[in-house]
Amino acid sequence: MRAILTYHSIDSSGSPVSIAEDAFRAHVRFLASGRVRVVPLADITSPGAEEDAVALTFDDAFLNFADIAAPLLADSGLPATVFVVSDAVGGTNAWGGHEAPGIPTLPLMHWDDLSAIAVAGIEIGAHTRCHADLSSLSGSRLEDETAGCAERIAAVLGVRPARFAYPYGAVNDDVARVARDVFVDSCTTELRPLSDDEDRALLPRLDAFYFREPGQLEDWGSPAFRRRVWLRAQGRRVKALMAAGGKGR
Repeated sequence: MRAILTYHSIDSSGSPVSIAEDAFRAHVRFLASGRVRVVPLADITSPGAEEDAVALTFDDAFLNFADIAAPLLADSGLPATVFVVSDAVGGTNAWGGHEAPGIPTLPLMHWDDLSAIAVAGIEIGAHTRCHADLSSLSGSRLEDETAGCAERIAAVLGVRPARFAYPYGAVNDDVARVARDVFVDSCTTELRPLSDDEDRALLPRLDAFYFREPGQLEDWGSPAFRRRVWLRAQGRRVKALMAAGGKGR
């Protein structure tokens, strides 16, 4: 099984964007064991990619990545990609000044932190300028949130991001078209493993939140693991349909 694994924050809040440090350490031990090959995001969709492989991604660039995740990944020789909200660097994840219910407000990395992890081999990806819902934007605003984010990161760090993640997983045809013009790969929040013929502007990912209990990630690729992914994906679809129905009333 090939898949992209998504993390956000390493903290003990138990929120939907969080995984506790001890759970993350267990994940790193498993990923470093050789049971599944960990490859750069750039390689996970290549024709020669191993059948049993995973790429690691971290959304939002939380400061706890630099403090906790980066040293563990470096010690184990594991590659990863961090998706950066360029205009929020050095701030918090209270996007647009608004805290999200049930989500802890936490510090994000500064440019110096991002430079340090990039030098250490972590790939820096783009995650828009302001963590905007791109499906609500069009024209110059959509271009600014995508290409403008890449340009800001390139101006500060000296390397233009080739990979992108859609905030909230919000993507439609117009958004995907713009992302396809700007980036090599773009990641969604669609919950499933990779297939052999993926649109590289619409890559699915598995959320590490669903594998935070002991033994769950270690079951990688088994029928039970695939069933867990499928059931979670169905739950997400039902929730989305209920939300859409509520808006239509």
